[in-house]
Amino acid sequence: MSAEAAQPTQPTPQATITAATDPTVKKPLLRIENLVKYFPAGGGLFTRNVVHAVDGVDLAIASGETLGLVGESGCGKSTLGRVIVRLQPATSGHVYFKDVDLTATRGEKLRRTRQQIQMIFQDPYASLNPRMTVGDIVAEPLKNFGVARGRKAEQRVQEVMRVVGLNPNFVNRYPHEFSGGQRQRIGIARALVLNPTFIVADEPVSALDVSIQAQIVNLMEDLQSKFDLTFLFIAHDLSVVRHISDRIAVMYLGKIVEIGPGNAIRDKPLHPYTKVLESSVPVPDPDLEAARKPILLKGEIPSPVSPPAACRFHTRCPIAQQICSEVEPPLEKKADGRFAACHFPGQL
Repeated sequence: MSAEAAQPTQPTPQATITAATDPTVKKPLLRIENLVKYFPAGGGLFTRNVVHAVDGVDLAIASGETLGLVGESGCGKSTLGRVIVRLQPATSGHVYFKDVDLTATRGEKLRRTRQQIQMIFQDPYASLNPRMTVGDIVAEPLKNFGVARGRKAEQRVQEVMRVVGLNPNFVNRYPHEFSGGQRQRIGIARALVLNPTFIVADEPVSALDVSIQAQIVNLMEDLQSKFDLTFLFIAHDLSVVRHISDRIAVMYLGKIVEIGPGNAIRDKPLHPYTKVLESSVPVPDPDLEAARKPILLKGEIPSPVSPPAACRFHTRCPIAQQICSEVEPPLEKKADGRFAACHFPGQL
């Protein structure tokens, strides 16, 4: 036997499982790999600061599911949603929609792919053109993509207005003639009119009264069931996210710190920041609510221009130790379908 043949066979290295390649996410419709988005910030003549809005995000969203994205204001949630739909270009990284890299796609191919991806905006007062009638607002995507015109477009607009709970006879009215909840239904109708596959809902209920919030959330759940939609539901209210989401991703200062099923996030959060968010959600039982002790964070959220080194949460974390300020914890698998970026998961 030759010396070459006698050499032991080297085992094939196992690929690292990331949140973008999570095997528990069956048939991922959208994959995000190491996505980065920086914005230029003020600086001197010889320095140029940047805002680390999104800083190395990995995610996978299965076809037909709702992934909730939650975090404090300013953590990068909305920026992530806008980069996904290409309203903002990515600084680096990849967004794969049906295995098509949107960050590298241009021209007509990108335009046709974007027909399947729509967005519901946060503010129904600002996202609708006040000089256009409701019928024109909802029909605009049909005309932009050459899907329908004339009588056919009018029929489609009336159909989708019925679906979202609006009177189709209101097509000639203007946005100022509607309430906040009705305006958000108009925004949903505009997103739905092209029969998309994937919708980014950027805090769609945060500007509405609590009673109206429930109506909009229930409407979105009904639409998902009826049209087999996939949602990225962005919000800062964890109680709303828990109600509508199959899985939840928690974001802090540009990074995802935990991902898991909604029930697991509620019952046993792994990251201290998730635990803090959970402790702030009111409990309906007054006796239980009175006995609870919410976890109060020290200090303010750091600036995204100069985020803390290593773990970005260590400056406010109740259980932070020296390693937290020296070594950045990767977002790694802790159990099936559960990922956390913490050196001491589940210890708070």
